[in-house]
Amino acid sequence: MPLCCAAPLRWPLSERPHLPLLLLAVQTVLLVLFTLLVHYPPLDERWRPRYRDTLASWALHRPEEPGQRTAGNQRGQLPTSVFQDVHVMIFIGFGFLMTFLKRYGLSAVSLNFLLAALVLQWALIVNGFFHLHDGRIQIDVESLLGADFTAACILISFGVVLGKTSPTQLLVMAMIEVPIFAFNEVIGRRYLQVSDMGDSIFVHAFGAYFGLAVSFAMFRKDRDSENAASNTVSDLFSMIGTIFLWCFWPSFNSALAQGDVQSRAVINTYLSLCASCVVSFAVSALLDKRSKFSMEHIQNATLAGGVAVGTAADMMVQPFGAVIIGSVAGVLSVVGFSIITPALDERCRVHDTCGVHNLHGMPGVLAGIVGAIMAAMATHEQYADSLYVIFPAMEPMENATAQALAGPEHGTQAGRSAGYQGGMQILALIITLAIAIVTGLVTGAILRLRVWEQLDTADLYSDRRFFVVHDPEEGDAPPPPAGNESKTSEQL
Repeated sequence: MPLCCAAPLRWPLSERPHLPLLLLAVQTVLLVLFTLLVHYPPLDERWRPRYRDTLASWALHRPEEPGQRTAGNQRGQLPTSVFQDVHVMIFIGFGFLMTFLKRYGLSAVSLNFLLAALVLQWALIVNGFFHLHDGRIQIDVESLLGADFTAACILISFGVVLGKTSPTQLLVMAMIEVPIFAFNEVIGRRYLQVSDMGDSIFVHAFGAYFGLAVSFAMFRKDRDSENAASNTVSDLFSMIGTIFLWCFWPSFNSALAQGDVQSRAVINTYLSLCASCVVSFAVSALLDKRSKFSMEHIQNATLAGGVAVGTAADMMVQPFGAVIIGSVAGVLSVVGFSIITPALDERCRVHDTCGVHNLHGMPGVLAGIVGAIMAAMATHEQYADSLYVIFPAMEPMENATAQALAGPEHGTQAGRSAGYQGGMQILALIITLAIAIVTGLVTGAILRLRVWEQLDTADLYSDRRFFVVHDPEEGDAPPPPAGNESKTSEQL
């Protein structure tokens, strides 16, 4: 219909959703914060040459020795190709993976887009608060990559409550979760000094169990709907997300690594993904009475290997070990979809729309356990000096003063022992799960407040409430009854 002939708005101004104004308000606050706090890093004098001499300048500064780092691997100078890979995962991978619901495709991709764009800005400020430079926040490429990882965590939580929350509730959840995520990561990386190269603990496990706790607190008896199903078209679109994630996952797990450590992270992730893909297909057919593949398993369990190997991606798990990890993750994820998810829904009042527990939750816990085992087995003979790149706390203290400043967790002047490091890895996993579950429950309770827009039963897993739908079978949602007395089904 031409714009000039468009039908007038059916929603009275006083009863229209508050989301547009809330979005503008949040964006305005972010603008003020960026104006006052955020700036570029100092100029690198080596890279001020004339643009026409870029290639000559690169040749001048490239390393003479094979092991020497280039400027492109220094902080703030990460290769943009790695950043682009992760960025594609956030917006295309996660977005299309969630389009499996037959009447929620527009919402899945669009709200993923909206949340990610919002979280990237909020994460730059919150993460930067923990890494201030002269009282201000510096933004470089590594900061952008960190913001992408934060967005991944929030989108994982989004997957748990997909189709059951309004955009306003999702916005509030994201604004609350980002600072909690950053706080937990600071505890693990700065104070416990654990290694989690692929962020399986801090991103995947945290995001999954935070979302599950929110879902528990917001449990709805009317969660079952005819819209909560897929069809051939929606499954096909979801597979686009799966393939993008599968192809780019090695970049996600190795983004912040360098040299041989980065190569090892890519190799381990590559092999683990291949194994989880093959095993997921096999187990999916084995668990089906007709020996057919389930698209739910293919869309998700095939990716579990990337999560399960994440924490130990840069460690010496060996190629066969990576294959074993991927295989176990594939089995665990498929069994989770077939057995564990229905049990959580029926007995524990935890409804997981996307099966996040099976792709990110359990494989994330598995990754934490594998990382702890590998840390406890790490030796200098195996890793050479890269041992101290992966586990900085294990590096020997140069003198007694350095030992005293490092704190008692180092044990002796020889540095933290491998066994102690393994214990810290497990402790970080436990703390992460505890913080995620407790804060998720509180966040879920906040989202149930009537001040936020709630979904009616008819609007669950449907685009029609918040999007213009050009589908005669779906149509637009009717306006709420006068007096803002729209009936929302009982949630508890």
